Amino acid sequence: MKSKNLTLSATIAALYVILTGIAKLVGLDSGVIQVRFSEALCILPCFTPAAVSGLFIGCLLSNILSGGVIWDVVFGSLATLLGAVGTRYFKKNRFLAVLPPILANTIIIPFVLSYAYGIPGSIPYFMLTVGIGEVISCGILGLCLFSALKKVNIF
Repeated sequence: MKSKNLTLSATIAALYVILTGIAKLVGLDSGVIQVRFSEALCILPCFTPAAVSGLFIGCLLSNILSGGVIWDVVFGSLATLLGAVGTRYFKKNRFLAVLPPILANTIIIPFVLSYAYGIPGSIPYFMLTVGIGEVISCGILGLCLFSALKKVNIF
């Protein structure tokens, strides 16, 4: 990996950790519908392949630093990695690009909530609530970020 891509990846990882921390501070990372501002960054693989590793490392670090159980650290980070790879694949269509992280988290995270944390509720209910949070984070905020980055042509 070239030093520019390594730096970009590290910057994205750091932003992910910081934005996750902010969501935690304002109480948006827990509850029925969770909104991680950091998930808006899942649109970044449309602009650079360095975002794939940056998002994965950022999620991994966020889950570790927030005291997540091992299954959350592993599967939550893998969900983000799958979503980032999918976003990179659909990079030419921003509306399709937001679907992989939404779907990966909507499918994987409910099992983490149920089995790793033992939170009472059904898997379909968690799929609904996680899905709503992901649509807000990845879909709405991610598409806003996409539009802003396109305007300033930062990448």
